[in-house]
Amino acid sequence: MTAPAQPVDAFDLVIFGGTGDLAVRKLLPALFHRYIDGQIPDGTRIIGVAREGLDDEGYRQQIQAGLNGAAGKHPEKFKAFLKLVSYRPLDARKDEGWDDFARLMGEQPGHVRVFYLSTSPDLFVDICRRLGHYGLNKGESRVVMEKPIGHDLASANRINDDVGSVFDESQTFRIDHYLGKETVQNLLALRFGNALFEPLWNAEHIDHVQITVAETLGVGRRGSYYDHAGALRDMVQNHMLQLLCMVAMEPPSSLSPDAVRDEKLKVLHSLKPITDENAAQLTVRGQYRAGATEGQSVKGYIDELNEDSKTKIEKSQTETFVALKAEIGNWRWAGVPFYLRTGKRLAERVSEIVVAFKPVPHSIFQPSAGPLAQNRLVLRLQPDEGVKLWLTIKHPGPGGLRLRHVPLDMSFAEAFGVQQSDAYERLILDVVRGNPTLFMRRDEVEAAWRWAGPILAAWEDSGESPRPYTAGTWGPSASVALIERDGRTWNEDNEDNSE
Repeated sequence: MTAPAQPVDAFDLVIFGGTGDLAVRKLLPALFHRYIDGQIPDGTRIIGVAREGLDDEGYRQQIQAGLNGAAGKHPEKFKAFLKLVSYRPLDARKDEGWDDFARLMGEQPGHVRVFYLSTSPDLFVDICRRLGHYGLNKGESRVVMEKPIGHDLASANRINDDVGSVFDESQTFRIDHYLGKETVQNLLALRFGNALFEPLWNAEHIDHVQITVAETLGVGRRGSYYDHAGALRDMVQNHMLQLLCMVAMEPPSSLSPDAVRDEKLKVLHSLKPITDENAAQLTVRGQYRAGATEGQSVKGYIDELNEDSKTKIEKSQTETFVALKAEIGNWRWAGVPFYLRTGKRLAERVSEIVVAFKPVPHSIFQPSAGPLAQNRLVLRLQPDEGVKLWLTIKHPGPGGLRLRHVPLDMSFAEAFGVQQSDAYERLILDVVRGNPTLFMRRDEVEAAWRWAGPILAAWEDSGESPRPYTAGTWGPSASVALIERDGRTWNEDNEDNSE
């Protein structure tokens, strides 16, 4: 049983880049699901904006194609939802159409206005300046910026400065959809809503933490973007550091937005630097070659790039895989390594956080009982969101005492009998409500770039190419060595290693 959905007042949501993959595949389906549950009232206006010369009907047909059958399950609701949706062709860098767009927005002066920038970052500033020129930044207006915010610290600061000249920080929502996932939300509840975990949440009891975000897909149609970004910019600097902060932060005084974000910022400031001096020991980067994933032969990264490029590419220094060992220099986490890994074309699609507790200091059991495995708390973000706590128990039955390592397993879908909402469903409505708790503040973005920038510089200075790995594997063998030379191993959650 789920908590009842809390509706919001009618609002205006403008999606710049409204014909793009994110809008059609994620944002609009998220809005439709919230409409089905009664959270979005009639009178709301959802306006797609892009350069394509579509009319309202053509845009609605695109939406239906992107809903993957959900429209067919709720045909009457879908017809009603489409009445909320319209389209306006606009170019962020041309004057044509902006007068009419401003008049359209002025028809509902009492609505909260959300401008979602689902575009290339190089259009963020142009769009915001035009919104400011027409006074659309006044009152209850908010702007949502998708990652990546900049290519490095300097470019991130330029974007934040220019957008900040139009929208106040209180109006600016830098979205990281990983923070909207149910399991990440539950991390707060597990830590701060139970007496069991927080007393143990420190270097005295925790051996190490692992964060894995693995994809089986390659770069696909994102090749032109990805080759200028790479895995560190695309995943580590934002998604994975935010997950690390949620694990490592001190208890906030409350769940007020700034209380939570202040504690996350302290973690970012406490990360030990990775520079030219230690990058070779603490980081591994790789690039996938041809192989097989999910039973299908797949091409290597360079071949995929050439499918998406007019100019043939012979070599790329862009990493599609990163593994690294991070440390937090404060009293709670001194000496506890945080192992992060992410990549494309890996063996499984999985995102998880593993908190590995220290082994018991002394075993009272005979060797014949079997080994004592470490307790682990595994928080699975995808594909099946849930929580597992691995414990050692006695195998039932006669014949002597034999130990087994088994999980207390809680799947959100099974426990509550519902399919979990997509992260965007929660985050979009948080913007409408004006709740920035799950969004990055400007100083968080800056702190993350200050830590990630020297890693990128060290890789460039080294002149070394990313290590090759075969598609369908877990990345370069050096990533295994990174963790195993510390006497640890990457988590294999589904295996019982006690026998």
